[in-house]
Amino acid sequence: MRGEGSRSRVRHQDPDDGVHDGGRDASGGRSTRNGHGPRERSRPPENGYRHGGPNRRSRRTAEGGGRRVLRWVASVLALLILGTGGAGYLYYKHLNGNIRKEDLTLGDKPMADHKANSAGQTPLNILIIGSDARDSEANRKLGGAKETFGGTPLADVQMLLHLSADRSNISVVSMPRDTMLKMPKCTDPDTDKVYPASTLPVQTNESLGRGGPGCTVAAWYELTGITIDHFMMIDFEGVVSMADAVGGVPVCVDANIYSHTGDGKGSGLKLKEGTTSVKGEQALQWLRTRYGFEDNTDLGRAKAQHQYLNSMVRELRKGTKLTDPGKLMNLAEAATSALTVDKGLDTVKKLYDLAEELKKAPTNRITMTTMPNVYGTGNLSGRVFPKPEEAEQVFRMIREDVPLDGKASKRKTTVTKDVAAPAAEIPVSVRNATGKDGLGPVQGRATTVKNLLTDAGFAKTSVDSQNVEAADRTGVLYPSADMEGDAQAVAKALGVPVSQVRKSTSVSGIVLAVGADWREDGAYPAKEVEEKTPESAGALNGADEKACMKVNPNFTF
Repeated sequence: MRGEGSRSRVRHQDPDDGVHDGGRDASGGRSTRNGHGPRERSRPPENGYRHGGPNRRSRRTAEGGGRRVLRWVASVLALLILGTGGAGYLYYKHLNGNIRKEDLTLGDKPMADHKANSAGQTPLNILIIGSDARDSEANRKLGGAKETFGGTPLADVQMLLHLSADRSNISVVSMPRDTMLKMPKCTDPDTDKVYPASTLPVQTNESLGRGGPGCTVAAWYELTGITIDHFMMIDFEGVVSMADAVGGVPVCVDANIYSHTGDGKGSGLKLKEGTTSVKGEQALQWLRTRYGFEDNTDLGRAKAQHQYLNSMVRELRKGTKLTDPGKLMNLAEAATSALTVDKGLDTVKKLYDLAEELKKAPTNRITMTTMPNVYGTGNLSGRVFPKPEEAEQVFRMIREDVPLDGKASKRKTTVTKDVAAPAAEIPVSVRNATGKDGLGPVQGRATTVKNLLTDAGFAKTSVDSQNVEAADRTGVLYPSADMEGDAQAVAKALGVPVSQVRKSTSVSGIVLAVGADWREDGAYPAKEVEEKTPESAGALNGADEKACMKVNPNFTF
């Protein structure tokens, strides 16, 4: 939820901006990006539910058999994380019609398959996007900044939610909207306009204007290598309607705060020291506040968003807010109307099923973090870059399903029960993926490692000389479960950890990708991989009720 006040849309200008998408134009239709005319969305015709909803008797009748159908609402709510409550099946088709859908990814690189754990489970990664679109009367009133009305929306909130394969924990990573990164090639599905890959770093929130949320997904994958299963996008109006439907959420500040500057910047948030329950527009102000928290940057705003989301989860889990059927129906209406999702989440049933998975993780196993980062210099002063090594450490932990709260998952990757064939009968293709930090692959590495395997008895080893995408870490890929034992045998012969063996539909046989961690001759440099979340990620536990935002002394009263 973006910064506040007026700001320029010109790249690398003043970083004072203000969050969100998915809005509607003044006539009620879905507005377009880039001025290409309204996008068509399938919406139900006007009916009784639009104007007052079903009668009381219908609600009571629906409560019985359909009570489970909308438990998902509480978890999807405002980017969230856990389901509870219930409502009626009467709204099912109506609510399906509320949901807006777009393509999952607009990039030209297929995302890799997830690595299953020993129980055959795979993780879930969901990208939460907040758009700052001023494309409807309500969004313009809430967002301000008249010079941006009708302009290209920016993805000013980006949070990756990772649900572990064993469903024991959830990790959330926020990326500051001022993060500079290289954009992938994206093709707008509505106009067929192609946005070429950028050669220079671009501010990450501009990804939304390159075809839609699918380009934001592609940009995340380009930077992190994390496979993203779904996205959910929300705008100003959606946040307010959902915050109203949920009711108050307690937040804390360590001093009086008034987010306002003499030249009109700031969210307008005004709270007294201590804990206050916020909802509606005041909740949106909290989520958008930059001027007044910590160092007046997007980093402080991300912490405030984490505090709000954790607090909302705790409130919802108490169950006291979701006992009235009428309120639940209002919440369902607000949630489905507020969200734009990928086509894999285009029905209430799919959202419900997702929420049933999300709510398996207890509150004290939810960890909110921010991508470790550093500030740019010179003409990029105030912009943010991923912090070398530490940002990749967080991304690697997500890729490898390592909990960010420091606690071990219930199920670790183990040696498969699938018996390996004799080494001499296992065909292996070796790829040179040793490129790193702008450096090309080390010449001859694939041949050198192929010889190591041959010496170990793998007589059917060959070199794949095709163009290969660089990989940070060496890995062994296999296409199906009946070849997992063979793949692990290859890894064992070279000293590669079994955790670096994974299933992939992009290969037809066993492939050894020699990564940038093995650019030097000799045995594989296996080493203990650090599994601790860097302090720079600012981890906040979901059960922490003492979290309180530090107020900048220049914004107190």
